[in-house]
Amino acid sequence: MNIENQVLGLIKLSDYIKAFLAKKSEDHNEDDVNIELLLKKSQIENPWFVVDNQKFALQQWADLLTEVSIKNWLKNYSISATSKRVGLILAGNIPLVGFHDVISVVLSNHIPVIKLSSKDRYLIPFLLKKWNEFSDGQVQFEFVEKLANFDAVIATGSNNTARYLEYYFKNHLSIIRKNRTSIAVLKGDETNEELQLLANDIFQYFGLGCRNVTRIFIPQNFVIDRLFESFIGFQDIINHNKYANNYDYNRAVYLLNQDKFWDNNFVMLKEDDKLFSPLSVINFSRYESLEEVKGFVAENEEDIQCIVAKDELGLNSISFGEAQNPGLDTYADNVDTMKFLEVV
Repeated sequence: MNIENQVLGLIKLSDYIKAFLAKKSEDHNEDDVNIELLLKKSQIENPWFVVDNQKFALQQWADLLTEVSIKNWLKNYSISATSKRVGLILAGNIPLVGFHDVISVVLSNHIPVIKLSSKDRYLIPFLLKKWNEFSDGQVQFEFVEKLANFDAVIATGSNNTARYLEYYFKNHLSIIRKNRTSIAVLKGDETNEELQLLANDIFQYFGLGCRNVTRIFIPQNFVIDRLFESFIGFQDIINHNKYANNYDYNRAVYLLNQDKFWDNNFVMLKEDDKLFSPLSVINFSRYESLEEVKGFVAENEEDIQCIVAKDELGLNSISFGEAQNPGLDTYADNVDTMKFLEVV
């Protein structure tokens, strides 16, 4: 395969997506209408995939796939001289979450053998078909119901599923991913604008991604109301039926158990040391020294995808509002997929 054609095809794909997203519905051509129908079909099959979130994911990819960013990413790796078949078991918790694996395999001169998530069956095949068209037929891929005839595998699942996958693929080169989530650490002097950006890190994709913040560390004197005030922009989230069901259920459980929690009618804050929180709930804890936070991070490193905080805290963090904007060189579970593909 010709990697130059593949890269050029990705750049054209980026331009194609941007052009679609920039148009008003009344200006759509037949191709644009078909994309809109595809997005609506995806939402019907998986109500979590609302059209706005699918378009957000498309925009993120369109912004990423520039000539400069692709070439800066690829220059750090050697491309395999021998093409192998790499099985991909993709997740479906948020739109296009498996697309990075697909791109990585193709640009490593391998062939992705893809088992799609039943929750995300339309966008990735559509984008791959377009990428292949824009690359003069230089993008090979295969969709399967069950993996067979492969040289390596990259699989994403829950912690329970991962144990099964590790056993099933024990004789193959593999990356097996598990559940992860993200945290935020507040210094206490954050502006209202920074806290509003934090709300994006929490609520984008309804909080279903591994890069969504589910646990917040706050200083002892931090006023909880500041968080609720920053969340107001996402109050319409409660109008989504599946989210509302989670909110109602978790609120009922806390009331029955007489648990202490803070509530603003669309999300709850609970003082809890757990890293993972139920959907519609954000765990928080107060800290006296930053060493407490660093100790928690060290103990839970394998379960934390990213940390949202100010750089000055020295936590190897990302800025507020950037959790859902990972770069091409940002990898799930912090395992370098491209390095793995060099030795397949």
